[in-house]
Amino acid sequence: MEKTPKPIIEKVHAREILDSRGFPTVEVEIIASGHKSISAVPSGASTGEFEALELRDGDSKRFHGKGVLKAVDNVINRFGPALVGQDASNQKEIDDLLINIDGTSNKSTFGANASLGISMACSVVSAAFYNKPLYSYLNPNSSILPVPMINVLNGGMHADQGSDLQEIMLFPHGAKNFKHSIQMGSEVFHCLKKELKKQEKNLKKTFKKNTKTEKKRNRKAKRN
Repeated sequence: MEKTPKPIIEKVHAREILDSRGFPTVEVEIIASGHKSISAVPSGASTGEFEALELRDGDSKRFHGKGVLKAVDNVINRFGPALVGQDASNQKEIDDLLINIDGTSNKSTFGANASLGISMACSVVSAAFYNKPLYSYLNPNSSILPVPMINVLNGGMHADQGSDLQEIMLFPHGAKNFKHSIQMGSEVFHCLKKELKKQEKNLKKTFKKNTKTEKKRNRKAKRN
């Protein structure tokens, strides 16, 4: 009986790239049975106390200490040799292998940014091998796009000032389809923008008015 072809990992590589905020992050490249995938690790501005460790170089001479060359090296030299020959589509075995090699609960030995990049790249290369979109490969029963979550206001660590809430999001519930939900989100976003600008103008007017009143009181107090 003929064996079903599988995406067997042939090569694991990684590099340092810049994310959308201009900070370094890890990009992992995997070649499996002639198919190549590239995955970039997302990096948040804020982290919770129970989150896995994002390994940074700490070298103040490069990117203010935020370089990820150590994590890149760990992908290539720590995880890479153990991954060659493995079935990239066996996600659980791949992830268990990464966890066991690191040996810590929060991935602090070799960095979560190293292991996450590999895990994602394995999914992407497997989807390419089976000639499927990634969403369909991850969930064969998926057929309906989800309701989008639209970020309209940022606070906390994502903003210099403003709300204590990190993200305020819209859920365009009741839209006829995905296209309509995006339209709803866009329209609400721009209405909100106009309303906030109005409120900002009103606050500035109130501030100026209060400042003038205060100056008059001070002048009057000096004369007296």
